Amino acid sequence: MKRAGKWRILAAIALAAPLASASAASFDCSKALRADEKAICADRHLSEQDVEMATTYRLLSGLFAMGVRGDMQDAQQAWLKQRRACGADRACLEKRYRQRLGALQKLYDGIDKPL
Repeated sequence: MKRAGKWRILAAIALAAPLASASAASFDCSKALRADEKAICADRHLSEQDVEMATTYRLLSGLFAMGVRGDMQDAQQAWLKQRRACGADRACLEKRYRQRLGALQKLYDGIDKPL
């Protein structure tokens, strides 16, 4: 099985876990204040992307030592600023999620894995 296939299986298992509320977003939608957060909570597809990104980020951050985790946190904060800049623009939000998930996938692909 290819690496990407294994990664998708891992992500599917993680997504099946009860990590999110019924709204599906990775954060509490009742506390959403910003336009991007409200747009994510109002759109099922964006909510699902948010959960996928947050779950992937959490899983990956547990695989690395402190230095890399710090870099990951910095990159995540920078990404959140970019997401916030999208406001309620759905196309912009989708693009940001695709980019972030792609970056996290690259990070995962760079991990040495046993055969």
